[in-house]
Amino acid sequence: MRLRLVRENTTIDFFSRARIWLGISMIAMVIAFASFLIQGLNYGIDFQGGTSIRTQSETPVDVGQYRAALEALDLGDVSIAEVFDPSFDENQHVAMVRIQAQEGDERIATETIDQVKTALRTIDPNMTFPSVESVGPKVSGELIQTAILAVSLAVIAILLYIWLRFEWQFAVGAVLALCHDVVLTIGIFSELQIKFDLAIIAALLTIVGYSINDTVIVFDRVRENLRKYKKKDIKEVLNLSINETLSRTLMTSMTTMLALLALFILGGDVIRGFVFAMMWGVLIGTYSSIFVASAILLVLGVKRDWSKKDPSAGTKYGHIDT
Repeated sequence: MRLRLVRENTTIDFFSRARIWLGISMIAMVIAFASFLIQGLNYGIDFQGGTSIRTQSETPVDVGQYRAALEALDLGDVSIAEVFDPSFDENQHVAMVRIQAQEGDERIATETIDQVKTALRTIDPNMTFPSVESVGPKVSGELIQTAILAVSLAVIAILLYIWLRFEWQFAVGAVLALCHDVVLTIGIFSELQIKFDLAIIAALLTIVGYSINDTVIVFDRVRENLRKYKKKDIKEVLNLSINETLSRTLMTSMTTMLALLALFILGGDVIRGFVFAMMWGVLIGTYSSIFVASAILLVLGVKRDWSKKDPSAGTKYGHIDT
């Protein structure tokens, strides 16, 4: 007996309010874009340049005390945040100290890092520093350019793949759905001011792959049903195709979400931003496959004779005896 999350022969009309769903998506994208322009992203050390020092002590973190200890060093913009995690012991107190890149320095000087450690140890002599990450301004600028190029090339490659495998209407629908997912993911990071670093770029590329996989499965069924039901309206074919693949879509999304939820709760704060991006991507990717990519395909339309086979195929040399 197979497990099904939806009953067989479902007849949900996904396109009765197609314009409303597209309108909601457009409004969400505008809000995300506006947030990016107004607030920007909370760039991590990878993109901003500077030094990130992780501290650990048995003394509760007092941000004001940490800031006072570092004030005499005149390091410019210093960000101090306490890190919370369910996996920490009761007497384990962790903080993240971020120091901006020093002007004119390609790398953060080792002496500066040692001075920071010495200053923080005046608060707790037994304080330890599990990790220290430094990125120079030039390197961080190159990383931003590389990240943008990586995401752009991934979207272009997918556009070409869908265009070759299907028709251009399918390719446009799939790529616009991918852009929708990427914009909303960047938007949620801007709105919540979650740290945006190279791990999030990896998550974005994974989201692109996950979303297009789901979209291709729906589009495959659409193409199959276009051949099978030549007289049905395109809206009916799209509804039928999504209903037929709905159980698979929900099963894949839910099993993926369960694994990500476990990582989010138990994986620690180091990977929490990456996992959050993945969880959001699964939700928004599933939504866009049904309500964005297919809705755009409905708007653009598909010509119905593209799937007709050549009646003479395979008979060209039928008159020759073997």
